Amino acid sequence: MIKGVIFDLDGVLLFTDKYHYMAWKTLADKLDIPFDEKVNNRLRGVSRMDSLNIILSYSNQTFSEAEKEVMAEEKNELYREYLRKMTPADVSDETRSVLVKLRDKGIKLAIGSSSKNTPLILEKTDMAKYFHAVSDGNNITRSKPDPEVFLKAAEYLNFKPCECIVVEDAEAGIDAGNDGGFITVGIGCAEYYDKTKKPIKRLAELLKLI
Repeated sequence: MIKGVIFDLDGVLLFTDKYHYMAWKTLADKLDIPFDEKVNNRLRGVSRMDSLNIILSYSNQTFSEAEKEVMAEEKNELYREYLRKMTPADVSDETRSVLVKLRDKGIKLAIGSSSKNTPLILEKTDMAKYFHAVSDGNNITRSKPDPEVFLKAAEYLNFKPCECIVVEDAEAGIDAGNDGGFITVGIGCAEYYDKTKKPIKRLAELLKLI
């Protein structure tokens, strides 16, 4: 019996991809590193530092860990500037309706996101009120595809992984959910991933699975 649903945030409940892209491209251009949508797609569901390392792999230069920390913080500040301009209108009516209906069914909801910006996004979009627990980049030491973020979310809900669905849009997130013992639901790009257990085209389809 499904008792909880754990949602990835970006790409599932709302979309900040364009902000990530703009921030990373600003940094890459500054470093004279080629950056386009193809490279950006490699960053989906990946932590900030791992994303930076992917971008830097296209450079002929080498950088110290201290320099990388500065770059990662610079990118994050650019990204947060965009996030501060978000409003509740950035979340669709369908998404809010699905969350309300799940709660009405007695299902407990959680966020499982690798992003340390999760609290800011939830605040700006008026989304925090829907969730019983939040597990994010601020309370984990290993990012996806490690299942830690989802395991902690299940722990906060007081449920076993097998009692929870994980909803993801990235392959790394699906791998994390599967490795953690969760039922994985894939939307967006993850709908077509062969390791996704339950593919859906729209979030509303989630209601039929529970």
